[in-house]
Amino acid sequence: MDIHSLPLSLPPQQLAELEAAYSQPPRAYHNIGHVQALLHHYRDVAEGPGWKQPREVALAVLYHDAIYETGRSDNELRSAQLAVAAIQRWLPDAGVDADRVAELIELTARHGQLRAEELDTDAALFLDSDMAILGAPPEVFDAYDRGIAQEYSGKVPGFLFRINRRRFLKGVLAQPRIYFSDFFHERHDAAARANLRRVTR
Repeated sequence: MDIHSLPLSLPPQQLAELEAAYSQPPRAYHNIGHVQALLHHYRDVAEGPGWKQPREVALAVLYHDAIYETGRSDNELRSAQLAVAAIQRWLPDAGVDADRVAELIELTARHGQLRAEELDTDAALFLDSDMAILGAPPEVFDAYDRGIAQEYSGKVPGFLFRINRRRFLKGVLAQPRIYFSDFFHERHDAAARANLRRVTR
């Protein structure tokens, strides 16, 4: 994991625990590679509009999918709890606002129900980072789409997954704005809509 863009230093044991978490259970998409991609977006924002709470957002990026069991509705809450416990254990004197880290992680559970006016700048940019994959080059988007299907394989009947997945993607496409922030809207909206039209037609 590329930790050079992080605004704080994490002990090796904490990083090892994180990497272990992202390999349990085996994941096709919600793995350490996903975190790595978000760290790239994190760095882009840091070099562009900037983060108001860079350390809190960085920790939210690292922990937001640390617990991921396909089909469970409490993954985000459990990941937030894990993040708070890790901050208390490994970074007790770093001055990190653990409640803010937990808040950001828990917002990812409500992404489809949130409105831009409900979010502050950091929250909008963080959530957009998580959805930036929709605007990735077609081959990267397709790998993401296959990864999600693989994670649900054996958990949900294939035909039901395809129906629900198509409904979700069409719902995203129907939104007047896919991204909350101007930064991600300008960079990724057109490509995201092209991907979504291609896979839902």
